Amino acid sequence: MLIRAALPQDRSAVWQILEPVIRAGETYTLDRNLTQADALAYWFAEDKLTFVAEQDGAILGTYYLRANQSGGGNHVCNCGFMTAEAASGRGIARQMCLHAFSQAQAEGYRGMQFNFVVSTNERAIGLWQSLGFEIVGRLPLAFQHPRLGEVDALVMFRRL
Repeated sequence: MLIRAALPQDRSAVWQILEPVIRAGETYTLDRNLTQADALAYWFAEDKLTFVAEQDGAILGTYYLRANQSGGGNHVCNCGFMTAEAASGRGIARQMCLHAFSQAQAEGYRGMQFNFVVSTNERAIGLWQSLGFEIVGRLPLAFQHPRLGEVDALVMFRRL
């Protein structure tokens, strides 16, 4: 598997990954009706470094890396990860996160924080914890899940 910086020609493949996750509305706080243009503008925003995980010419996952805060908080980064539905369960997110650790350290970050992990996303929480993240905060009933109603969101952190 190759994880590399995303290129302009990757946008269509990245959209194929983003769209089902956005439309499901179960793990990201993005508007479920977000247009392709707006979703790609968000994922490829100038304040983010965007990467793709590619195998045999197919893009199986994508993530972005950015400063979590400006000023005095800019030594901690934030990431967003998405994996293609067809590649789920194959370790793609784990590999992307390990890549993100190296990339973040190369960029000078000393910590990584996930600001809003939906508490019902147990698979992601388990993965992040297995990679050394700790739950450092809980936001009660902060996420409106489309099937379950209001559920908690977690703040997770890992020192780099």
